[in-house]
Amino acid sequence: MARRVAIIGAGGYTGVELIRLLSLHPQVELTCLTSLEDVGTPVSRVFPSLPRKLSLCLEALDVEKVIAAADIIFTALPHKAAMGVVPHFLAAGKKVIDLSADFRLKDVDVYEKWYQRHTCPELVAEAAYGLPELYREKIRGARLTANPGCYPTSAILALAPLLRHDLIDLRTLIIDSKSGATGAGRSVRLGSLFCEVNEGFKAYGVGTHRHTPEIEQILGDLAATPVIVNFTPHLLPISRGILSTSYAQMKKVLEGKELAELFSDFYRDEPFVRVCAAGELPNVAMVKGSNYCDIGVVSDCRTGRVIVLSAIDNLVKGASGQAIQNMNIMEGFDEGLGLEVVPLFP
Repeated sequence: MARRVAIIGAGGYTGVELIRLLSLHPQVELTCLTSLEDVGTPVSRVFPSLPRKLSLCLEALDVEKVIAAADIIFTALPHKAAMGVVPHFLAAGKKVIDLSADFRLKDVDVYEKWYQRHTCPELVAEAAYGLPELYREKIRGARLTANPGCYPTSAILALAPLLRHDLIDLRTLIIDSKSGATGAGRSVRLGSLFCEVNEGFKAYGVGTHRHTPEIEQILGDLAATPVIVNFTPHLLPISRGILSTSYAQMKKVLEGKELAELFSDFYRDEPFVRVCAAGELPNVAMVKGSNYCDIGVVSDCRTGRVIVLSAIDNLVKGASGQAIQNMNIMEGFDEGLGLEVVPLFP
């Protein structure tokens, strides 16, 4: 029997990606879509890219109605808004995959420093961090999964093999990331208007971006010691995609072929991580529309540094696709259901 699914916050880019991918999923039925805007309008009119067979209309959020309509709930809401509804869904016995940052950070004090006051800290310890490649077993038994941020997904997957094998000096770690404009969301903002983004390339949130503590938390778990990083995001004049480049000093200098083999072995059984052969590098154009993370690793023997590059689609592996991957694990489905989409090219 198909699981009934609701999407809270279906009017944004992550919402429409959830709808697009879930419409291909053989084990689920979309039963409820909520939004602050376009209430009462068929979702296929709001997003003409969606199949006309999707007859659901966007609705105003009514918690009790959502509970009655769904078994699994994706909350694609802004930070703070998610923690206002997630406890009600859990209390009703529903499973929740939350795409905000409200349940990602295990230290509530850290969350409140970077975001705002947390109103349900009792759920933070319970939430599984939804990066399947590292936390699959915790996700499998979870009723609440905190979907990772897009930048953290790209950086953590790139660095996990190095930290697990204790191959780098953590004090030298630098993460430099570039994202397409959809990372800013669908709301109208001056900084994401076409004329503001086109033919430009800029850094933002330097030293202050809210994904920094999330990256540090998971890298610290991997290294079994606190980790502090320099993380700098940049805005690319493209619609979607993230390319992250991470640098660190190697404790023992390994050649590129050795590093590629180490990464390939680490991700051997992971369906959505593709490690490039030695000498090849990832490109955001090759993951567009897909749930893949492509990783390339380079040894700079001259400086003794390792350089790791990763490419994801920020709306898929960086958000909605990973959320569905988490749902599949939580429900005992094949992990790739609804996600085996070949990247769009060109």
